[in-house]
Amino acid sequence: MTNDPADLGQQVFHEHRRLLFSVAYRLLGSAADAEDAVQDAWIKWSAADRSQVADPKAYLTRIVSNVALERLRSARHKRETYVGPWLPEPILTGGDASEAVTDAESVSMAVLVVLETLSPLERAVFVLREVFDFSHAEIAEAVERSEAAVRQAAHRARAHVRARRPRFAADRSRQREVTERFFAAATGGDVNALMELLSPDVTLWTDGGGKVRQALRPVVGATTVAAWFAAIGTTTYQGIEPADMKAELVEINGGPGIVFSGPGRVIATVTLDFEADGRIVAIHNVANPDKLQAVADGTAHDIGTR
Repeated sequence: MTNDPADLGQQVFHEHRRLLFSVAYRLLGSAADAEDAVQDAWIKWSAADRSQVADPKAYLTRIVSNVALERLRSARHKRETYVGPWLPEPILTGGDASEAVTDAESVSMAVLVVLETLSPLERAVFVLREVFDFSHAEIAEAVERSEAAVRQAAHRARAHVRARRPRFAADRSRQREVTERFFAAATGGDVNALMELLSPDVTLWTDGGGKVRQALRPVVGATTVAAWFAAIGTTTYQGIEPADMKAELVEINGGPGIVFSGPGRVIATVTLDFEADGRIVAIHNVANPDKLQAVADGTAHDIGTR
């Protein structure tokens, strides 16, 4: 045990590092940016007069929220000029999130896409209030706004998210079963099996970021989406022959997902969003190589909220 203030500061930061990443990732939708925000928080924490800090967890969360908020504001212009749909950067998940349904839901691709439509302030308030259970007073201090402004932002954000993200997803075992069937049908080129799993108005969102060829607009309708995925086993993709393509079922963003890879690299991830009856209503396909590093690294993140 050490009494050195620097060592103690490092120890305290390490204890809360996972939580800080969890906050930053939900605010930014990017693992790389979240890691940078955590690193910035470490620099600020190292320079702070920690003898005046009564609650390190709240203090550190406040720092990382502010850093992430600044990054989010500067990132918005880039996302507005992005080629094709902008999707969050996928991460492999594990740990307690497998059992904690609320934690998993709040980091799902579908929810992160909805959060992207909020203003930076609304997003920060929503994440800290609804996901991490901060009080309005604590959030007001974290984002440097009045409590009244935070309450207003929380109300707007909650209404916005509920309108776009009804809470009626299928249970996790059903999600897993449907994902496994989708995986088998897609890799086996079985259009009929795919059609049975897809909602008639299913939407496929593909993010190539202008780096690889992908649909620049959403692909809508079960027939078109089924044909898209049935072609996987027969079409050369990004220069990789079907015989050299590998697909694997893994946990991505708190739910079952698929990673496609070729020799020496990850090519794409696919995650599914479900209706209450278990049919697939949306598919998020990330193929921008800049967004696949976190998955390629193979590190599973524990995105719990405590």
